[in-house]
Amino acid sequence: MNSIAENIFETVKTLPEQKAAEVLSFAKGLKAKQEAEDMILRNRSLETLAKFRGRFKVEPFNRDDCYDRPNLR
Repeated sequence: MNSIAENIFETVKTLPEQKAAEVLSFAKGLKAKQEAEDMILRNRSLETLAKFRGRFKVEPFNRDDCYDRPNLR
């Protein structure tokens, strides 16, 4: 079973060079658009987290202490 990338390659390799370049340009445009959308989503997530910065007391976590509780003995 061929992957999508292999199917695209098989289809594009029969096209004239100029048409293949258009396909490549289109694919690069889609990639750039996806990266921009990912960056927007990342920035929105970071903005949400920034609202809560400093509101919670952070205590160091020691894994060994976690398992050394009386109710686990």
